[in-house]
Amino acid sequence: MPDVRPIGVFDSGIGGLPIAKQIRELLPNENLIYVADTWHAPYGEKGEDYILQRSLAVTDFLISHDVKAIVVACNTATMVSIKTLRERYDLPFIGVEPGVKPAAIHTQSGVIGVLATEKTLSSHAFDSLAKRVAGNVQVEIQPSPKLVRLVENLELNSAQASFAVEEYVQPLIEKGADTIILGCTHFAHLAPVIREVAGSEVSVISTELAVAREVVRRLECENLLSKENLSGANAFFSNGEVALFQKQISHLWGEDAVAQSF
Repeated sequence: MPDVRPIGVFDSGIGGLPIAKQIRELLPNENLIYVADTWHAPYGEKGEDYILQRSLAVTDFLISHDVKAIVVACNTATMVSIKTLRERYDLPFIGVEPGVKPAAIHTQSGVIGVLATEKTLSSHAFDSLAKRVAGNVQVEIQPSPKLVRLVENLELNSAQASFAVEEYVQPLIEKGADTIILGCTHFAHLAPVIREVAGSEVSVISTELAVAREVVRRLECENLLSKENLSGANAFFSNGEVALFQKQISHLWGEDAVAQSF
């Protein structure tokens, strides 16, 4: 039987929307519920207990909407929470982590840079990931706290965005990085600016397509695909200011997107 229950996707804000868009591209017939935990954003500035409690609360909300799988579309929440979520709930969780492995394979200089939140970069999970997959490649990290707020304010092409990106990218280039990882889902919205600042000789790696492909794989493995011929529905929830969230999703998803409160 087709499983028409929705796929849940959550982030501290609008950072997970590029992942949700890739899921929509690959699975046009699936129903999606996107949750922005905006009132508690950004996660990257919070303690691990706080992030875990928010991840649990949002998961409970999504489960109340009968989701069949949950995508933790946030690097910080994945690093801090996904192990506990998988232990506590009996449904598939798909996380997102910085693309250290593809960057390590791609680099020619032997140096890769990671733009991410302080919480992601200081987590045991990130340290373990880097040691496990980087091999002999040098991993340079760069906390980038200004970028999340720029994205949330839709300052995606402003002079301020360019200045902030240059502040974080230039030190990585000076250390020899020829490959830069976007280690926060929010940063995908700034990818064009990051590529422009970094220059044509620097590769920029983002993971939203890889995450969406993993969603497809997991649903196929567990026989959870809807297999409906109808186009899937989209629902967008935020606990922040609804008018701002409506502006964000209208700009980043489409004019037909409708913001709801939770």
